[in-house]
Amino acid sequence: MSGSALTVRQRLAAYAGLAKIQISAQTIYRSNYLVSLLGLLFKVYLLKEVWVAAYPHSRATMGHGQQISLSAQIAYSTLASVQYFVFNPWTLSGIPERVRNGQVAVDLARPVRYTAQMTFGQAGVMIAGLPFVIVALPFAILVGGAEAPASAGAGLGYAVSLVPAFLITLLTGSIVGITAFWTLETDGTSIIYRMVAQFFAGALVPLWFMPGWLETLASWLPFQATTYTPIAIYMGKSGSVVSTIGLQCVWVVVLWLILRLLAVRALRRVALQGG
Repeated sequence: MSGSALTVRQRLAAYAGLAKIQISAQTIYRSNYLVSLLGLLFKVYLLKEVWVAAYPHSRATMGHGQQISLSAQIAYSTLASVQYFVFNPWTLSGIPERVRNGQVAVDLARPVRYTAQMTFGQAGVMIAGLPFVIVALPFAILVGGAEAPASAGAGLGYAVSLVPAFLITLLTGSIVGITAFWTLETDGTSIIYRMVAQFFAGALVPLWFMPGWLETLASWLPFQATTYTPIAIYMGKSGSVVSTIGLQCVWVVVLWLILRLLAVRALRRVALQGG
């Protein structure tokens, strides 16, 4: 049966099934999540201490024309750390492993698109960590800090912006993963990607503290739309919420098209190992 022979309902059921498989697989390793959460809490605490030491005695400073209080910066740092942790599990994409061991042959025989299989599977990996993060969130706030959204609209805008942020993270990870069809190993690429993505996402330093040229560069990359943009909306520092979320959606479309183009080229030169 070809992918086109499936109804929309059947495809959605297949994608949901793939996500559920990954959720079940990930929850087996609960101890790994617990250790990772301890690392998250330690990171939140260290970043708080760094910002407390770096801020002037007035407990407020300017960032590109905006006054940023110490409490706001600590709240940003805490939320960014937690959000980045949820969206970026250790497994960036399941594609490289499946290419190496030959399981990609089974994936290609399924009546649904390969890229959608991998994307929904990775979504399951991310979703599996949510219950653990929800439990850890109060502790993260305790060791770090938190502030209420700038307004009810800002809170709603933040919730909406998390959807394209989630999709952008999925797509960029899949784009890195699909390079395994050419390289077979993506460990080095993944390490570089994580370093670049975390920095330009604003997960360590918000864009408002970056030099003008660096902020401009970051604004032209998709990474800031995954972390900085939702939190800037939450804190009322993003400008027009509608246009900001609209730009996120543009990135979703662009990245999806790039992934589809790479997938078409990759599947023309499938090279299997060990399978």
